[in-house]
Amino acid sequence: MSRVPLRREAMLDALRADEAPFDLLVIGGGATGAGVALDAVSRGLTVAVVERYDLASGTSSRSTKLIHGGVRYLEKAVKDFDRSQFALVRDALRERAVLIRNAPHLCHPLPLVTPLYNWLEVPYFMTGLKLYDALAGRANLAKSRFVDAREAKRRFPQLREDGLRGGVIYYDGQFDDARMNLAIAISAAERGAVIATHTAVVALHEDHGRLSGATVQDAYTGERIDVAARVIVNAAGPYVDEVRRLADADATPMLSASSGVHIVLDARFAPPDTGLLIPQTEDGRVLFLLPWQGSTLVGTTDHPADVVAEPRATEDEIEYVLRHVRQYFSVPVERSDVKAAWSGLRPLVSDPNASDTAKLSRDHVVHVDERHGLVSVAGGKWTTYRVMAADTVDVAVRSGGLTPSGPSATLDLRLAGAEGFDPTAAGALQERGFDADVASHLHLSYGDRVWGVAALATGGLEERLAAGYPYLQAEVVFGAREELATSSADVLLRRTRLATVDAGAAAAALDAVHGLLADELGWSEERRARDLADARAALATHEAVAGTVRAPSAAG
Repeated sequence: MSRVPLRREAMLDALRADEAPFDLLVIGGGATGAGVALDAVSRGLTVAVVERYDLASGTSSRSTKLIHGGVRYLEKAVKDFDRSQFALVRDALRERAVLIRNAPHLCHPLPLVTPLYNWLEVPYFMTGLKLYDALAGRANLAKSRFVDAREAKRRFPQLREDGLRGGVIYYDGQFDDARMNLAIAISAAERGAVIATHTAVVALHEDHGRLSGATVQDAYTGERIDVAARVIVNAAGPYVDEVRRLADADATPMLSASSGVHIVLDARFAPPDTGLLIPQTEDGRVLFLLPWQGSTLVGTTDHPADVVAEPRATEDEIEYVLRHVRQYFSVPVERSDVKAAWSGLRPLVSDPNASDTAKLSRDHVVHVDERHGLVSVAGGKWTTYRVMAADTVDVAVRSGGLTPSGPSATLDLRLAGAEGFDPTAAGALQERGFDADVASHLHLSYGDRVWGVAALATGGLEERLAAGYPYLQAEVVFGAREELATSSADVLLRRTRLATVDAGAAAAALDAVHGLLADELGWSEERRARDLADARAALATHEAVAGTVRAPSAAG
């Protein structure tokens, strides 16, 4: 299969030129929307995706970076003896293995320690995690086990030793969410999907009472393009109800949102190969501390939230996270240690067709409006994106009378970067002169496509974007040429992850990133000015301190 360079203008040209209706027009370029596109093209259907902002610009890039069955969901299943929750956990654990197999460069198993300070907790957590292992079956990553206090402290040295009885070690998967989203979208595009980012749906069209297409608008030029489609799939995440109201102003809402707040600390707060699960906070949530991108990611979920375009972590939320970390740590953790902070929205759904619409689901819902045919999908979690996508395409095929070439083919479909992934390639990069941290980063971010980035780096774009971080200038140009990056925010937040690990370092790198993109994409002065303004606003949502940006340091 020949590779197709991913440039936004080429995608817009495809939207303009395609007179025949697409089988599916997908609204939303997050994990679900990209997953729907990949599933549909794997069945021989024609697909266009339009995304108002960038791929993974919302919920899909602001996760806790874990692919998992859901330990806390399992606890709820046991307490309520809810068979459906057991099934959800089991299915998610199986999908965890599928993700690791299909994108080994972006996913890896990660051991997590749950510290125990009360002997009575030991049988409770061991029983639960052994059940977690059992539900995973053959897809289990490794067996859970109890360790004594000395071993728990050795595995996670920052733990408070006073009163520590031991810990339980279990395994889940860790991944780079934004680049996983990108890999799914690229995989779809290389199989024929049209992916148009920074392109918003402004109107839906009807023909004889059924939706037949949409008018989309270029966010940069204001140009409007009419796109015909046999079925429209609404995969807009937290904005699902907004899209539904385009078709029906009186549509019954199906969403409620919760927020996931995360902060980023220096690498010294977590070992490089082990995470920590704090099983219960003062209000019943769980808290994860994870090594990630050479730093320490700390986050929680399930706080009620309003749906806004750019959610921010509040000072109270940041202090909430820090307060619980301090309770378990033997080393001081100060507010000044926070390098970046962000909040992501997670949609919780109820089915408008269900009799009890007050019950919010952690599973996904695929809803078809029988009057005009809009297919809406919402809910679920990253781990089960592939199942959500397959279910959605199944519904779209039935609703639209489509004729796919066969069933979903994504179970064993290797994502972009995985087909020829060489686990030893980081060593080969070091032999070519790349520093160890840069070699590891490039290897695990780009998989078998790393040599395209390496060629640009050895061609004069070898400088780091920020001291102490492995991101290179070459990645900016590669993102523009091969990964649909069209703005500085795209690069700093999602093609690289610099802004998510150190907002100050990203702000300092902005001028360099902006200049490289402007030259590569041939921006006008007006476009240059807009890019800088947009990037500064986007970076502000990840600032470590409200209203300010932390200065970068060589220590990273």
